[in-house]
Amino acid sequence: MATLLRSKLSNVATSVSNKSQAKVSGVFARMGFQAATDEEAVGFAHCDDLDFEHRQGLQMDILKTEGEPCGEEGTEPPVEGDIHYQRGDGAPLPPSASKDQAVGAGGEFGGHDKPKITAWEAGWNVTNAIQGMFVLGLPYAILHGGYLGLFLIIFAAVVCCYTGKILIACLYEENEDGEVVRVRDSYVAIANACCAPRFPTLGGRVVNVAQIIELVMTCILYVVVSGNLMYNSFPGLPVSQKSWSIIATAVLLPCAFLKNLKAVSKFSLLCTLAHFVINILVIAYCLSRARDWAWEKVKFYIDVKKFPISIGIIVFSYTSQIFLPSLEGNMHHPSEFHCMMNWTHIAACVLKGLFALVAYLTWADETKEVITDNLPGSIRAVVNIFLVAKALLSYPLPFFAAVEVLEKSLFQEGSRAFFPACYGGDGRLKSWGLTLRCALVVFTLLMAIYVPHFALLMGLTGSLTGAGLCFLLPSLFHLRLLWRKLLWHQVFFDVAIFVIGGICSVSGFVHSLEGLIEAYRTNAED
Repeated sequence: MATLLRSKLSNVATSVSNKSQAKVSGVFARMGFQAATDEEAVGFAHCDDLDFEHRQGLQMDILKTEGEPCGEEGTEPPVEGDIHYQRGDGAPLPPSASKDQAVGAGGEFGGHDKPKITAWEAGWNVTNAIQGMFVLGLPYAILHGGYLGLFLIIFAAVVCCYTGKILIACLYEENEDGEVVRVRDSYVAIANACCAPRFPTLGGRVVNVAQIIELVMTCILYVVVSGNLMYNSFPGLPVSQKSWSIIATAVLLPCAFLKNLKAVSKFSLLCTLAHFVINILVIAYCLSRARDWAWEKVKFYIDVKKFPISIGIIVFSYTSQIFLPSLEGNMHHPSEFHCMMNWTHIAACVLKGLFALVAYLTWADETKEVITDNLPGSIRAVVNIFLVAKALLSYPLPFFAAVEVLEKSLFQEGSRAFFPACYGGDGRLKSWGLTLRCALVVFTLLMAIYVPHFALLMGLTGSLTGAGLCFLLPSLFHLRLLWRKLLWHQVFFDVAIFVIGGICSVSGFVHSLEGLIEAYRTNAED
């Protein structure tokens, strides 16, 4: 009897000791130290009841799977900042660490219930992002950069391709068996992991702010280019560029009622094909005037004040990093991601360089901010109408993405929300949700009216958020998360990209801002 009692007491003491060690291990892990043994890590994963008060004290955000159950009843979803415990080794995971439940702003960890895409389909998406309407501003960049502008088109393609790859590398870590597994799912998750454990949500908020700025500025650029193209297509009409922008915004106002992009996505392929056709038409017209090309106008020197604006324009035309984690997670063969990035950026580099060079050689010093404005009147109206249609149909994509980020950041239900949810229990959009969307549409209109300068806005956006999302943050995150595994040349590349990107970002932002102020003063005097 005494032996049995002693055995039970020993078992109880061992159990309490294991739980205490597990909790202490979890606390130290949050301070940046890994668990000393596998037993401690597993014990911590099964010890959420003891750790609940600690989680509440840190006020961490809970990641929720949108529209799907978080897991089995009674389990707790993972918490932002607890990336260390998202073990993706393929074995059954503890409830609090299941990779199938870990969902961030960019989607699931390549969820198995989502249809996978091929490398060609992924490449088509990347091509749409980096070969869009904003290539129309590249000849203007050559105007102020000359041959160095052409070099920058190549350099930006190489750097953006590299930073896209290292950003995806930050999604993976080695598990206990030495296998490389996907433990993060989005740009936001990577940023949070870099700031954990002290500030587990700070990085995600910085990325979200940068993303919102870039998306809203993209919407503004679509309104600006629509007003600009229509005004230059019909100069004889008594309608100003601001009036055309108002008309374009009136057409775009129904975007405030969008619940999804199903209706708009039907036109995306047609719009993209039409844009490629327009680029080919412009290049064909330029080639027809090859005898008059002004090779002597292509400079080896740069305009110190306006060249930084060209840098922002070129960088902005390559921005795609924000959605690469989701894209790679939904690829049928993620191992083909690097190859896909290579051929898409090589193709973009060749096509952009060719388009910018032949367009500038054709019009030289008369090159305008939107190159189609240089076309003869008979061709210009047709080409510009197609471009306006593409701009108006492209507007809902960044608009809807910006609305989603704002709603998730400020209006989600829960203790951390700043405002009530935008949707009711029946799924209908509430009045303040509709007001938010209408206000965003009106804001893009006001910006387009008061700052109707396509190239300057594009340079400002590229310098502010484009350089940050494409150059600065990926290299910084790569150094922070994979420092011990990087070779010396990888460290050198990351540091060099961060330094060069920082210089280009600051100089481009300052000079773009100066250009906008000068243009605003000129318009005010006129």
